Amino acid sequence: MTFAGQLRSMVAADAAAVAELSAEAGAARWDAPAFVRELALPQSRLKVVEADGRIVAFAVWWHVVDEVHLLNIVVHPAGRRAGLGRLLMNALVADAQAVRARALCLEVRAGNAPALALYLQYGFEIVGRRRRYYADGEDAVLMERVLHA
Repeated sequence: MTFAGQLRSMVAADAAAVAELSAEAGAARWDAPAFVRELALPQSRLKVVEADGRIVAFAVWWHVVDEVHLLNIVVHPAGRRAGLGRLLMNALVADAQAVRARALCLEVRAGNAPALALYLQYGFEIVGRRRRYYADGEDAVLMERVLHA
């Protein structure tokens, strides 16, 4: 399978494949109905990357007042380090700039070094920590990138 994929908006028909990818990747597990519900929310944006007829990455973010909040970004384990996370991050930043968001924000597992490195490369700064945030007791690192004051 190649991973040079096409970025597009998620549609309801993608929900089962995206839920399966989320489970395969060990990410926060949303089931297919959760993704369908997310698609109906006015603040929600969902993007997928499709390669060889299969969804290999996705991201979910919200527009909340003057911020864009990244909820989830997942890349198929076999497609990591192939630029798919960057493709999704570029879409996130472009969307935030298009709506003139003041800032981008997110939480990431404290032990997720590759994600932390990616976010730091995109200009995010660590602004806090939520102790034992995740169900398994791992801390969340709070990150923000200010786009304009």
